[in-house]
Amino acid sequence: MPVEMIDTQAIRRRWNDVGSKLDERRRRLFAAGEVRAAGRGGLEAVAKITGYARSTLGRGLKQLDAGPFPSGRVRQLGGGRRSLMSEDATLIEDLRRVVEPATLGDPMRPLLWVSKSHDKLAAALCEMGHKISAVSVKRLLPTLGYSRQTNRKADEGSKHPDRDAQFEHINAKVVERQAAGQPVISVDTKKKELVGNYKNGGSDYRPKGDPRRVKAHDFEDKELGKVVPYGVYDVAANTGFVSVGINADTAEFAVAAVRRWLDQMGRERYPNARELTITADGGGSNGSRVRLWKIELQKFADATGLIVHVHHYPPGTSKWNKIEHRLFCHITQTWRGRPLTDRLAVVELIAATTTKTGLRVESALDTRSYEKGIKVSNAEMEALDITGDRFHPEWNYTIRPHPRPAKRSG
Repeated sequence: MPVEMIDTQAIRRRWNDVGSKLDERRRRLFAAGEVRAAGRGGLEAVAKITGYARSTLGRGLKQLDAGPFPSGRVRQLGGGRRSLMSEDATLIEDLRRVVEPATLGDPMRPLLWVSKSHDKLAAALCEMGHKISAVSVKRLLPTLGYSRQTNRKADEGSKHPDRDAQFEHINAKVVERQAAGQPVISVDTKKKELVGNYKNGGSDYRPKGDPRRVKAHDFEDKELGKVVPYGVYDVAANTGFVSVGINADTAEFAVAAVRRWLDQMGRERYPNARELTITADGGGSNGSRVRLWKIELQKFADATGLIVHVHHYPPGTSKWNKIEHRLFCHITQTWRGRPLTDRLAVVELIAATTTKTGLRVESALDTRSYEKGIKVSNAEMEALDITGDRFHPEWNYTIRPHPRPAKRSG
């Protein structure tokens, strides 16, 4: 059949619509099928339309009669470019030598990672006489067991031998007090926050192409300064109170926050409260070794008439404090991507925090100025009505109100 008698328009249309969109092998087979369907003169016509050489189309015709390739293969066995490892016998070992000085992590683990970039590793190998690109380095690293990873916060330092026992002790005391209808709160200080038009972590929905503009540098505003959120979380009620301080994070400020929680939320929920149980971290303004914390709690007990039980989490376990993952994480989620433009905005955003489980939060600004570095004398400590538990009295103790002076008759 002469070439001019072949419907080249139909072949071209089928090639553009289907054939050209296939992978390498299927394109070749598709073109070979068109040659066979066209008959005499088809080889020349299809070669012009597809751009394939006659030899390529001839190979395709032979493959039409051959059996299928193994599943997943496009080329015959041995087809394609030879691997770098087969052409360069020392490449893998040299790559391992280049990577190992920059290796991080435990060498006994099966997965390793590197701190050098692909470009730097490729440059180092090229200096050693290898011909390799950054793309090839990226492809070879997984064969050596390397991958890109970020740091993971997991190490808590030395583990106290009684850590788990302290957790069990706290849990038993909390369950006991809750069964008696007495309040149990978890307390801690959230990290200080810059006040002003500063970038805040996370993102929020806004019109496309209209990101919120904030200051380029996080230099503290001398007038607005920072705020110190101190939280009180009621474990049984799933409610929180956050006192937003504008000064220092001191034990006096921490106990003042507990007192405000009691006045604004605690008294209403626990009108018959005789005791208050506090779970707290082992450090910070409410630390187990902070003398002023115990002095202020004694003043609190004397003023309210409540017996105060305190249980501190062991060192390095602050993340287990319930306030961290039941209150503070939700506050962070509430103000993600929003600048804390002024102190009132901080208070309002905290108070707007809710969850599907019914969390309710109240917040208030504490404008008092708290003095730092207050020294507590031994005599003041001896005047405390404090009793340590049998189990780790430095972590578990009870502070009782001082007896009130008897009224004089007449």
